Amino acid sequence: MNQIIYAGKHLLTYSVSRHAHSSWELIYCTGGEGRLVFDSNSLPYQAGDLVIIPPFVSHHNESETGFTNIHLNMLRPKLPLKEPALIREDGNHFLRDAFNAAFYLFGCAPGKQSVLLASYANLIVNLILTQLDAPARSPIVEEIESCIIRNYPDENFELDSYLQTLPFNYDYLRKLFKRETGMTPHRLLSETRLQAAAERLHFADASGNGIAEIAHLCGFREPLYFSRMFKRKFGVSPSEYQKQPARQDPESVKIML
Repeated sequence: MNQIIYAGKHLLTYSVSRHAHSSWELIYCTGGEGRLVFDSNSLPYQAGDLVIIPPFVSHHNESETGFTNIHLNMLRPKLPLKEPALIREDGNHFLRDAFNAAFYLFGCAPGKQSVLLASYANLIVNLILTQLDAPARSPIVEEIESCIIRNYPDENFELDSYLQTLPFNYDYLRKLFKRETGMTPHRLLSETRLQAAAERLHFADASGNGIAEIAHLCGFREPLYFSRMFKRKFGVSPSEYQKQPARQDPESVKIML
């Protein structure tokens, strides 16, 4: 869980056009001030503030004096939020340091950064949770979700086989997981793969990956099956989705693996 799939940095910027992500977006303001505008409200922010935006929430960023930030996209962070939220940094600047480290590590060669990057992702989420005072989930639900997030890129990952190795009744696990997360384990696996694919499609030009390769990187064995599932969720084919306007300011500094 808490997997960082994108890291970016805005240098001095005055506006970011309206956009939405299929993953969670975490924006840490490193300098200046501004406001994030949503459909029904807005959140003013300043240096040291972190804005957390759930998936598919449309927003734009504006400032009269300019801002700088580090922004991360995460798959399925264990955050109990349904609406955008803002939290303020404490005097120790732990969040700032964690965001800086995550941005740096995301630009390292694959394989060298994965363990450390995952540790910083968990640190960031846990720092947020301490301020949100969120209720804890069942350890077995946490274990299942973590396993799914770790293994979703593997097209040979057999979720049923994994669940049957656990010392709990299969139906009990399914009901418990759905009660605490809002979806079954299989639905989470499918949603995670599709959300990861949607993010990769928007950055395909930077990564050089085609649609079939993106499908495999996100755990789909058959590109045709992937295309059918993708259109069912997003309403358009992967190729049509890829042609939609980019959802990030072109002047932002981006790093993609």
